[in-house]
Amino acid sequence: MCAQSEVQAFALRARQFLQDLSSNNDHAWFRSNKRRYDTDVKRPAEHILTGVAAALAARSGVPVRSKLFRLHRDIRFSEDKSPYLTHLHAAWSAPDGRGWYFGLSPDYATAGAGMMRFDAEQTARWRAAVTGPAGVDLAAHLEGIGARLDPPALAEVPPPFTPDHPQAPLLRRTGCVLWRDDLFDSLSPDPAKALLSAFDRLAPLQDWLGAHL
Repeated sequence: MCAQSEVQAFALRARQFLQDLSSNNDHAWFRSNKRRYDTDVKRPAEHILTGVAAALAARSGVPVRSKLFRLHRDIRFSEDKSPYLTHLHAAWSAPDGRGWYFGLSPDYATAGAGMMRFDAEQTARWRAAVTGPAGVDLAAHLEGIGARLDPPALAEVPPPFTPDHPQAPLLRRTGCVLWRDDLFDSLSPDPAKALLSAFDRLAPLQDWLGAHL
């Protein structure tokens, strides 16, 4: 069971743990601080994820699954043999591929919403939608929300569309996620409320994706 005080102090304590981990990124330090990780980071994060998942499911009308990503790095093919990530990432996902995302590190606190990567059928529907009237609506939403949008993944507009197509930036996307940054101060004392507020701001994109993909 997670105490309310652990949830309220989550952002500050988790960031401090990640700062300390970045300075002591080895197995011995983590083993000696495992109880601190469980109390300050993992347990309150899982509690927050569960509450946010229930709220997102109620708002969206579809099942929502949550995931807290492990701190362990896959170092098999990396020159950097540091065993742990120094950021905390979490995600919530709907059956249709839409997701909500949360990232916390010593340097950032951000929340995102959208689809990381379209599958083949979604790509076809995306391109059909953004080249019609719905694309104009989406472009207006993206500009009006006031959130960060990742750069397009494709360097060029895919055929058969021309490079000067009015929706060229949207056509170059293989996914679409908006981000609300600088959330750290808002995460205390109620992280779930702060995240849901951020997700509400990003809801126009989620609604558009649900309607067209």
